Amino acid sequence: MEVRRLTGEALDAALEDVARLRIAVFRDWPYIYDGSLDYERRYIQSYRESEAAVVVGAFDGRRLVGAATGTPLEDHADDFAAPFAGTGLKLEDVFYCAESVLLPEYRGQGVGHAFFDHREAHARELGRSHSVFCSVIRPDDHPLKPADYRPLDTFWRKRGYAPMEGVIARFKWTDLGDEHQTEKALQFWRRKL
Repeated sequence: MEVRRLTGEALDAALEDVARLRIAVFRDWPYIYDGSLDYERRYIQSYRESEAAVVVGAFDGRRLVGAATGTPLEDHADDFAAPFAGTGLKLEDVFYCAESVLLPEYRGQGVGHAFFDHREAHARELGRSHSVFCSVIRPDDHPLKPADYRPLDTFWRKRGYAPMEGVIARFKWTDLGDEHQTEKALQFWRRKL
């Protein structure tokens, strides 16, 4: 398997596959996302519009089997300006590591570390001093939570990330089995680069 950074035309060429991966992988806990390609195409448009966006692709031959995305946080100012108010961080100093999606059969081979390594290197090249991402907050007693679920908190902490107390984003999406979108809370995690 090969993991590499994609920008410009290579990023644009990969985005349709990134959308499909998001739909497939985010069906699982904790997202339990009932996605559609139409919604995903609208969502990934922000990566086309950002000159500083990056996709880190994991390839098995020519097939994209995993991807991690990132953009300068100010590219998401509409979504994140309010949660970051009062943190002392300027959006222009922060790089947002958005999703990391990897097909299950490719997990446990170091790809998650490579995803963060590439995005953090990209952030430093852009002169960013902090890297952040969001994790979905779900109740421990949620009926769809698998009994064998292991949160990624330990992995993130070993990489130097810590939750940002009180810095919560809110997004709406449709859960599996639901007919309508509902609001979800996402916890920001931060690492100084």
